[in-house]
Amino acid sequence: MDQTELIRSLKEQSDGSLELLRLHYGPLMRYIIAPILPDPRDREEVLSDALLRVWDKIDQYDPARGSWTGWLGIIARNAAVDRARTLPPQPKELTPDIPAPHSDPEQELLRKERRDLLHRAVSALPAAEQSLFYRKYYYRQSTAQIAAECGTTVRAIEGRLYRIKQKLRKTLGGDFNER
Repeated sequence: MDQTELIRSLKEQSDGSLELLRLHYGPLMRYIIAPILPDPRDREEVLSDALLRVWDKIDQYDPARGSWTGWLGIIARNAAVDRARTLPPQPKELTPDIPAPHSDPEQELLRKERRDLLHRAVSALPAAEQSLFYRKYYYRQSTAQIAAECGTTVRAIEGRLYRIKQKLRKTLGGDFNER
């Protein structure tokens, strides 16, 4: 069954279409979920949640806005991040420089402006650098995993990431991190 038939089958909510989705696109979704959630049980539960989100939101998929696999990847990533947020936090040592857990509206506005600036700066990077940046910092893949899949060394990937961050610092201004 090809992608178009699967999408049509999901929209019709045909029997077996969810299982076909799991069979054909489950590995891709697991690949995206794995770096975000360390526990295999959480991963499988999130995969099931993501598949159900696809089932429920299939009418929202618009091929003009992006690829099918990209849409599935975003759903899988968001489901994994949602789960990661509900997990109990790892204990941290309390120090005086830890910011308050609740921020005021002004801080939220500044954070949103920085996020928008960063998004525009990353969008201006060449496609290969954007891909590497998103794999590391958005999809949370390990440097070793990226290096293995790119057929290069961890050191080479670290160097490329360092240069990308340097470009972004130059574009955004050196004090971007301190804001």
